[in-house]
Amino acid sequence: MTTIIDITPEEERELVLGRILAAPRALLWRCWTEPALLKRWFCPAPWQVTEAEMEVRTGGRSRITMRGPNGEGGPMEGLYLEVVPGERLVFTDAFTAAWKPSAKPFMVATVTFEDAGAGTRYIARCGHWSVEDRQRHETMGFHEGWGKVAEQLEATAHSLQE
Repeated sequence: MTTIIDITPEEERELVLGRILAAPRALLWRCWTEPALLKRWFCPAPWQVTEAEMEVRTGGRSRITMRGPNGEGGPMEGLYLEVVPGERLVFTDAFTAAWKPSAKPFMVATVTFEDAGAGTRYIARCGHWSVEDRQRHETMGFHEGWGKVAEQLEATAHSLQE
């Protein structure tokens, strides 16, 4: 069962989600780094990930396509800025390939995993280029959406134990 952790953003352009997830860190890491698993949990239902291409390494590319129930959505492209296996992923949409700038950068995300008893302390931080971008992400439903996705992540990790 997911437990909410109250974490204060480090600055005004950041949104943060903190949870204790009742799943082992190794399985959560797999869910974040294996395309077939990521497709199962990465966006809040009824949205779906229809395509996931990931080179999970520092400097590696990522392309994830999400679709809503009415066909809305599309691809999100980016790069991994830092990968520390089992501990930390840092990625951005500011670049779409080897330092090729994107048309409209939006955020840098840092996801961390730490052992917490039988579960995992899971923190997702999203830094934005401006306060307006942070506000737009919050209005889009960051807390509700990323919270729902954390629950789906936990459930997907649990399914790997069965």
